[in-house]
Amino acid sequence: MENELIGLKNNAVSLILEATTPQELEEIRVQFLGRSGTLTFAMKEMAKLPKEQRPEMGVLANEVKAVIEQAIENAKASLRTRHKEKFVSEKLNKIDVTEPGNKPSLGHLHLITQAIEEITTIFERIGFARVRYPEIEWDWYAFAALNFPQNHPARDDWETFFIDQKPDVKKGPVVLTPHTSSGQIREMSSEARSHTAGENINIRMLNIGKCYRRQSDVSHTPMFHQFEGLVVGKDISISHLKGTLDYFVRSYFGEKRISRIRPYHFQFTEPSFEVDVSCGICLGKARLPDGQGCKLCKAGWLEMGGAGMVHPNVLKNTGIDSIKYTGFAFGWGVERVLMMKEGIEIDDLRTLYSNKMEFLEQF
Repeated sequence: MENELIGLKNNAVSLILEATTPQELEEIRVQFLGRSGTLTFAMKEMAKLPKEQRPEMGVLANEVKAVIEQAIENAKASLRTRHKEKFVSEKLNKIDVTEPGNKPSLGHLHLITQAIEEITTIFERIGFARVRYPEIEWDWYAFAALNFPQNHPARDDWETFFIDQKPDVKKGPVVLTPHTSSGQIREMSSEARSHTAGENINIRMLNIGKCYRRQSDVSHTPMFHQFEGLVVGKDISISHLKGTLDYFVRSYFGEKRISRIRPYHFQFTEPSFEVDVSCGICLGKARLPDGQGCKLCKAGWLEMGGAGMVHPNVLKNTGIDSIKYTGFAFGWGVERVLMMKEGIEIDDLRTLYSNKMEFLEQF
């Protein structure tokens, strides 16, 4: 059966390459793919094969069908091109063989992908290792181990997307991960399990991934990207966190942008901070040149994200000695920091996920 299918494919492709008119291509299509076509008949005959052979032959048959269909489409496109060239040639009554050919258009990386690559490079320079963790997560990693109480608003189904799946006895229900902070738990748990006596724990993690929350406005989308930084070791302090934040702001935003840190509360860090950056559209003035208020920031500042020292309970939940080790963490949205960057004026985050080519082609 396998040899028969491969022979059909080779025969069809050979005939398609020799075809010179659309009519011939249609006849070939009917010959192989029509109701009474050769390949159609062969696929019906698969029912007679032994049960264990059917899946493999089914995959091969579908591949053969796809190859034939694509070959026909390519041949049609080639005929149209040749017809057009012939028409132009006859009309001009000459061919300029020195004229350059038409180069195919080249795409480029999406603006979000460019931002992820730049962020990764910045943190790799100071020793952070890039990791990736699941987008579908257990409650234990997304909330419980991160010190969230059972009645915390973040666990409400108006805030988080829950998966319709039977909860695990120990790990709880399944969610679309609302933040990359769940990667902290997996990274520290893995490090604690692999830790051997006498060896110091030393984590410098950069976790970048997709997150999901029930939010949609000019500065939020239901799906977005976050990058999570985590450093754990001996004698890690707030001064190390502050130095890392300053390094990123200088490297990514440039000298014209200003950052500030203010006390805040997060369940999984203590003490906790909010990190703000001056708005890249109004440059911290809260108003545009025409006098209109900046609808992105409204106050001159944009919240870049949270940061803080890893809560002792979180360290304990992952098996790390909270007396011997300390650490800091930060979690920021890729789209948000991109919108704050100098020279990129985006007043609605949802534009990044639109199909407006006049916008996307600028980058």
